[in-house]
Amino acid sequence: MEESEPLLGEERRLNGHCRWTTHALDTKAVENFRRKLKYFFMNPCEKYRARGRKPWKLMLQILKIVLITAQLVSFGLSNEMMATFKEDNLMTFRHLFLKGYKDHQQGSVWCFSKLTKQYVPPFFQYMNLQNLTLGNLAYEMDEDDYTPLSICQRFYKNVTIDPGRDTFDIDPQIDKGTKARPQTDTYNLNITFTLKTINLQTVRHHELPDCYGFHVMIIFDNHAHSGKINIMVDNDVSIYECRDWNVAGNSSKTDYLLLLFDFVVILACFASFILCTRSVIRGIQLQFEFNIFFHAYYSKIVTWSDRMEFVNGWYIFIIISDILTITGSMLKVGIQTKFLTSYDVCSILLGTATMLVWIGVIRYLGFFKKYNVLILTLRAAFPNVIRFCCCATMIYLGYCFCGWIVLGPYHDKFRTLDKVTECLFSLINGDDMFGTFLRMRDKSYMVWLFSRLYLYTFISLFIYMVLSLFIALITDTYETIKQNQKDTEPESLLQAFIAECRDQPESGRFQTDEEPLTCCGSLWECFKRN
Repeated sequence: MEESEPLLGEERRLNGHCRWTTHALDTKAVENFRRKLKYFFMNPCEKYRARGRKPWKLMLQILKIVLITAQLVSFGLSNEMMATFKEDNLMTFRHLFLKGYKDHQQGSVWCFSKLTKQYVPPFFQYMNLQNLTLGNLAYEMDEDDYTPLSICQRFYKNVTIDPGRDTFDIDPQIDKGTKARPQTDTYNLNITFTLKTINLQTVRHHELPDCYGFHVMIIFDNHAHSGKINIMVDNDVSIYECRDWNVAGNSSKTDYLLLLFDFVVILACFASFILCTRSVIRGIQLQFEFNIFFHAYYSKIVTWSDRMEFVNGWYIFIIISDILTITGSMLKVGIQTKFLTSYDVCSILLGTATMLVWIGVIRYLGFFKKYNVLILTLRAAFPNVIRFCCCATMIYLGYCFCGWIVLGPYHDKFRTLDKVTECLFSLINGDDMFGTFLRMRDKSYMVWLFSRLYLYTFISLFIYMVLSLFIALITDTYETIKQNQKDTEPESLLQAFIAECRDQPESGRFQTDEEPLTCCGSLWECFKRN
């Protein structure tokens, strides 16, 4: 066979894009395959006009948005009551067990050179309150006896300190015990006990009240041995079903309706999961058929960019959302039936799923040309944005480490590495600039001068240069996308091949779905001959 007369067809280029002559390639099998590809990439409205097939996935996604959002609001109100109840009780404990506590404080701090008996009795007077019923609180009981509180002292194994003579002898190993030790030995002191209460406010929202166990921890932190003892109150919360309960006039009808609604959400997400998974599998199968076709007819290997067009990323997006929603809904059912108390895990799953569902709506807006610009811009700019962010991150980390080691001892916003990253990120967005500058005024002149040079260069570099280049990168991609939309020429080998099919959705030529073997069988035989 001569090269000037190809057996199966020939290829020519027009304005840099592939075109195929019709004298050899326009067989029935090839036309059916081209029509099959075109139908696969149609949007739901075009598929409905082509075959009258109703857009079930589109309608199901709209239904899911309504159901999942309503479910999230219902769970969010319950979760809000739980979180508020926990915070209010923690605030109550701090007022009860920290002398002189103010609401705006994160903890109470007393400064002592020595923790004497003049302070201890008032503290234990708070501990020995006999009546805590105002807040529906009670001490934990083991059968008929109250559960005793626990006192745990952490101390250095051996320490002898004489600051006046500048001498010390210390074993830094930390031991635990309940026996009193000298204050110079003490690292910290923890007092723990359990209070129990019932969250009654949920009964107004047709939910059974939960019983709460607050494991209160009062911490005397003396690890610095600087003369200042930090005294803090914290707690761990356990939520469980009450042993015996009775709500007058309570009807379980509302509970059953809520459970039924959750099962409807699970069923809708499961149906969406099946439909989207089937579409992904069909896309992968069609991608293999297309690869065999081009290898057989043109002896070409289809590029990965063309092959990945068959894998719809939005479907994978929806599948992930469905999995999260189903898992979160099952946890929500367990919480409502009092078998589980995993509020945090359920919140993360349902919150993430709802976010993905709403983001997934962009796919259907993308069927309209003007709305599709955002999606195309994000997809085209993503690789360049990642590379740009990697370079900018190197500069950002350099400033983080420098600020931490130099300004950390003099500025509370640079005291720890995580605070440095948060502070610098806030500065990039123009937040609290004056406060950051102001707190360095009373420091040493050398540190003050360095802080000015550090902050001015960072702000100038990232706000006026890095952010501007980042915006320019997105803008340039946007302009390129707009220009490409004006160009009617296809951008890829796959799109150029599909563009040869001039059949419109209303033409009636898409009414019958060709069997895969009709096309692939002939292509495979041709591939074996070559």
